[in-house]
Amino acid sequence: MLHLRAVAPPELTQAALTVLRDDPGTTHLVLLAGAALDPAGDLIEADVAREAVDGVVAALCELGLDRTGGITLELIDTALSDAADQAEARAPGDPADAVVWQELLVRTGEESRLNVTFLAFLAIACLLAAVGVITDSPVTIVGAMVVGPEFGPLAAVSVALVLRRWDLARRGLTALAVGFPLAMAITAVGTWLGHLAGLFDAAKLFVGGHQVDFVYDVGWFSLIVAVLAGAAGMLSLTSAKSAALVGVFISVTTVPAAGYASVALIFGEWARCAESVGQLAVNLAGIVLAGAAVLLLRRQSWRRTDNGRPLSRG
Repeated sequence: MLHLRAVAPPELTQAALTVLRDDPGTTHLVLLAGAALDPAGDLIEADVAREAVDGVVAALCELGLDRTGGITLELIDTALSDAADQAEARAPGDPADAVVWQELLVRTGEESRLNVTFLAFLAIACLLAAVGVITDSPVTIVGAMVVGPEFGPLAAVSVALVLRRWDLARRGLTALAVGFPLAMAITAVGTWLGHLAGLFDAAKLFVGGHQVDFVYDVGWFSLIVAVLAGAAGMLSLTSAKSAALVGVFISVTTVPAAGYASVALIFGEWARCAESVGQLAVNLAGIVLAGAAVLLLRRQSWRRTDNGRPLSRG
């Protein structure tokens, strides 16, 4: 279940309470009249079954609470209550299958922002990938995959395509368009400095037969893996099963391809560099398209349950 807290102007309080009372998936309803100070109003709290949250939030947004007051959601780890059990039983569907669209918009919006933290993680991931290429270490390549933060912007683009939120698409594409070239440039400089310091023998890097050659080897399986990973990642985001995201990170060769391209660029291996960039493009496109396809299917299923309402402007 999720805990919902809403600040409502006094003139909207009864309408908001009606929305919550009428929904079968809502329980533990509390009203603290005049408790909210900024913005001023009444504080309303309730526990809502996950499969009912989207409809409840959309209805509250239709009342304008997202503009005149505020709505927040928190995940409840443990609820010891017969009333909570009954609310979950009354709510249609299964909690794992429920999509909280407003939560998805907020989450992908936050994770797709271009900021110093995102750039730092991406640069570190690409540097790790370069070390994996130089040392022929698949374990280090896997580490780079896990550290890479690129799934956030990719998921944001998928969500934007389905919900036609072009502001979110611009944010995600900007993070990718700025982040990858910058991280690859930093990796190229690091590779060049390592070569000057004599840390590795460049002549042995591109002779073939290495364990990490899969990074630049573009083929149908590259696209297949990217599509499957994108689908699994979006399912994880929309069903609150975040543990599956680790497997998604490990299965795609986005960051490793960027790192390999940087190393190849420094040593003039133009074919390998181009193949790595191609691998990167195939993986990025496959993840976005698969994520969008999963969202389309889930959105149609959500509409067929007849308990969804139009998304607010957000």
